[in-house]
Order: sequence, then structure tokens, then C-alpha cells
Amino acid sequence: MPTGLWLIGARGSVAVTSVLGMLALRAGLTAPAGCVTELPAFAGTGLPGWDDLVVGGHDTAALPLLKKAEALADAGVVPARLVAALGAELTTVDSEVRPAPQASDQAAAAAAIQADLADFARRHGLDRTIVVNVASTEPAAVPHPAHADLDALRAALRSAEPVLPPSALYAYAALSAGCPYVDFTPSTGTRLPALTQLAEYQGLPYAGHDGKTGETLLKSVLAPMFAMRNLTVRSWSGVNLLGGGDGANLADPATNAAKAASKQRVLSETLGYRPEGDCRIEYVEDLGDFKAAWDLVTFSGFLGTKMRMEFTWHGCDSALAAPLVLDLARITAAAHRSGLRGPLPELAFFFKDPLDPRGEVPHGLAAQWHALESLADRLREAEEAR
Repeated sequence: MPTGLWLIGARGSVAVTSVLGMLALRAGLTAPAGCVTELPAFAGTGLPGWDDLVVGGHDTAALPLLKKAEALADAGVVPARLVAALGAELTTVDSEVRPAPQASDQAAAAAAIQADLADFARRHGLDRTIVVNVASTEPAAVPHPAHADLDALRAALRSAEPVLPPSALYAYAALSAGCPYVDFTPSTGTRLPALTQLAEYQGLPYAGHDGKTGETLLKSVLAPMFAMRNLTVRSWSGVNLLGGGDGANLADPATNAAKAASKQRVLSETLGYRPEGDCRIEYVEDLGDFKAAWDLVTFSGFLGTKMRMEFTWHGCDSALAAPLVLDLARITAAAHRSGLRGPLPELAFFFKDPLDPRGEVPHGLAAQWHALESLADRLREAEEAR
């Protein structure tokens, strides 16, 4: 069952690490550390195998995947031995990366994206293609009247004025082409009523937003602990330092604000209130693709006794994100194969700010894992009935 994986931002650090990891897994050159879909809970669920995945994508960057992978190896992000062993395979994938379309209006740009997706599927005989956004974070979308209705949006896209931010334009094009869409960023993506209508009309699953890889992952474990022990969190403040392209992009205040809001949501959703404090994100160029976070939590216990907890997190963003990108592509492909449509709230396990259309998605990691296991059970049942 050949399955396409189309990456928006295909020459970025996360995408290249994902592709290199997939190729290494296919060749038996690495273990599947970090790949949730390799756990026993996903056995028999109809996931595409590593040999089934065919990768392509869009990017504005011209640096070939192999050169980017070599730079990541020099930075200590990926093993140089894997880059050396898989250079030819990386070059083959790079031949499937297309430049971001340039067009007179967004309707024409969307049509060009759809044409690239259709050509990709035809040439490789794909059963389906999953489009995953791993591009840089964009500022929050400015509301537009056309965002509320699909017919109005289609008409507005033909005007010279841009109506959709890039992530939503790609979501529109992907869904229009019959491709499920996953947003690994905090960008707008499918979070517009018109795109919800489009996904429903097309009968497609979609998921997002903002991959949960570091500090927020710890918050989703620790915040439920305080809630379950009935300890009052008085304040929770964090400082995040990161370099690389994502860090440089987040130096923009509007983009930074979108990311920080996504990272803090887990606290109010899990605790039932918003403690004092904020999440600050700073760009430190010297860190490259690595990141560090320091959090201070103050809380009150029995008799009002004041206490505190501190933790630090040091991680490599691309190495943490890449297996999740592969997981999301495989699970979404299986969901599409099983006939699931609309948002996939069971994938909240992977996201900081998960889609929550009915206001029922838990934000604690353990509860999210149980929901993900339930989805795996549904996929397994569908596969057994096939």
C-alpha cells in the first residue's frame, strides 16, 4: 500500500531529519527510538510500513536535502554515518521536492499545489498522500469574512489580495486534492470554519496543532500530578532558549506570541485555572538545532505551606520531532484507509494545542495516551474486518 508523505518545508531541519530517519529505518540502520507507532499498541492497525512511504514536498529553500543533512551531521543533530550511507536515497527524495508555487492569486497557487500532489500520486501509484506541515511558524491569521464559509473562501481566493496564511492555503489545497492534512506547527492550518467544511465535504481526516516535544511534554505530565493531588499551583513560569531556523523565526514578536500561547494552554486546560506566570521564548543563535528550557513552579500544599519545583530540559528539536512526524503520517494514513473523517482529537497525544471541536480533549499526557490507544483499537478492528 504505497503511501505518499508530502512535507511542507521539506528541506528544513525537522523534515530532513524525518526523511533520514525513515530511510535509516527502512535500511535497518537504526532502531525506532521515539517512534510511538512501533509500540505493541499499534500492532495490526494497518499502518503503512517504512517501505511503503514515498516522500515529496514543497519548500522555498534551494539547499538540497543531502547538503542539509550533512550540515545537521556537522552540528551533531544526526549521525554522519547515516548521511554517508544514505546519500543516494536522500538525493532521490530531493528530486521530489518542488518550489513553492508563485501565482497571481491564491486560487492559482492552490491549483498549482494540487497539480503537484496529483502528479506525485500518479507517478508513484499511491493509494493516498498525507500532507504534513513542518514549515516555520507563522503569525496568527488576521480574521477575514471569507474564513467562515467555503463558497465565500473559494470566491475570495481569486482576488489579488491574499486571504489565507500559507499554512491554511496548503491545507485548502491538500484537502481539495483529497489529501489528509496534519499541521505540526502552531500556524493556522485547518483552524478555519471554511476548511472544516471542506474536510467534511471531502470526507478527509485532519490533525494538529504544534508538535509536543519538550517543555510542554513535561507540563502535560506534571500539571495533572498537581491537579490529582489537589495542590494549588500558584505560578508557572518558563524560559525557552533555542537556535536554528525556528529560533530565528520566533524572534518575530507576532510569531513568538502564537507559539507561547500554544505552549501555555495545557496549564489552564489541565488545572482548571491559569496560574500566574508566562512562557518566554528567546533566540540564541549559538544553540543551533538544540534547545533548553527552565521552569519554576510555585505551589501550595496542606495548611497553605508554600513550596516550589524547578526543572530543566535540554533537547534536540529535530531529533525529538522527526519520529512524531512519521508517527502522525502513518496513523493518519491508517485513519483515512479506515474511512475516518474530520478532526482526529485522539492524536492530541502529539500536540501542544490539539484540535478540540467538542471541548472534550484531555490535556494530560496519560489521558491522551488512553485516547490514542482507543484509536489504535478502532483501526485494528477496521483492519480485521477488511
